[in-house]
Amino acid sequence: MIQRIQTIYLFLATLVLLGLYLFPLVNNVNVNGTISNISIQGVYQSLADGQRFFINFIGIKILAAPVALLPTLIIFFYKKRKQQIALCYSAILVIIGYSFWMAQTVKGVVPGGLQVEFANMGIGMFLSSIAIILVILAARAIRRDEKLVRSADRLR
Repeated sequence: MIQRIQTIYLFLATLVLLGLYLFPLVNNVNVNGTISNISIQGVYQSLADGQRFFINFIGIKILAAPVALLPTLIIFFYKKRKQQIALCYSAILVIIGYSFWMAQTVKGVVPGGLQVEFANMGIGMFLSSIAIILVILAARAIRRDEKLVRSADRLR
């Protein structure tokens, strides 16, 4: 059962969540009078000689790895499909909670709140939503497999 489509969905969800380390959440936003980018690693300004970090988001950076590896962990419960479905739904809740925490941290960087326009949104803002969709698709595929196994058991 490990070669099924839900394995691909869950692995893609892991890759998408690991993409948070690469892609910024917000581009070209005014933070304390300077134009900066915000990613899960922190707030940084791109300079000619490299990047200069203003604020590091240590908690978000550390917690991103376990949240990203959670869908991969679910793959290895392929013999227990009901438990795998429950873990998919709990992974969705964890990703939503992590996304909320990430959004609140990004908003709290700028005094008075951060007004993000669509033009300033980075790819990182959409990655957790894509991961949630992929985990939902995996849960549907697992449920389909469970129905198939139950129908085959009835025929025996």
